[in-house]
Amino acid sequence: MVKLNKIYTRTGDGGGTGLADGSRIAKSAPRMAAVGDVDEANSAIGVAIAALADGEVRRALTRFQNDLFDLGADLATPDGVAGALRIVATQTTGIEAAIDRLNADLAPLTSFILPGGCPASAALHLARAIVRRAERAMVALGENEPVNPHALAYINRLSDYLFVAARWVNDKGAGAGDILWVPGASR
Repeated sequence: MVKLNKIYTRTGDGGGTGLADGSRIAKSAPRMAAVGDVDEANSAIGVAIAALADGEVRRALTRFQNDLFDLGADLATPDGVAGALRIVATQTTGIEAAIDRLNADLAPLTSFILPGGCPASAALHLARAIVRRAERAMVALGENEPVNPHALAYINRLSDYLFVAARWVNDKGAGAGDILWVPGASR
């Protein structure tokens, strides 16, 4: 387990940060952008959890928050480090099973939907958008450095889960249902 007695170290005051293998890089590096976006996604999921009543979605999101710490460790460890914590395929298949359970209760989509509805659903939609940003940062990192393909699949599937969960919460939890996009509505 991690033990943090001192929160500030002053080692990052010059704009650098340490990776899991002990090497140092700039805080502005693509690897750190990806780590930061994953951290922000995790925080947004925490906001969604706070808006949800206890139930399947809340429990799943708590599991996914732990996975996102695994993902952060994966991204903070350069390729080739033996014994590194990495995202594995079963974490993604776990999300797929959760998606299938929720989606089985929903009507098929007939239109694009607008993010919103009840507060919990709106928080899930916001988390989904932030997860998509984290995915873009990971893809950008992968253009120059190796990125675990299971990590990319995981983050992609997590955004899918958040979309389905937002629909499910609006339909089953709040009873509001999907808010449909109306093309040209403001014309």
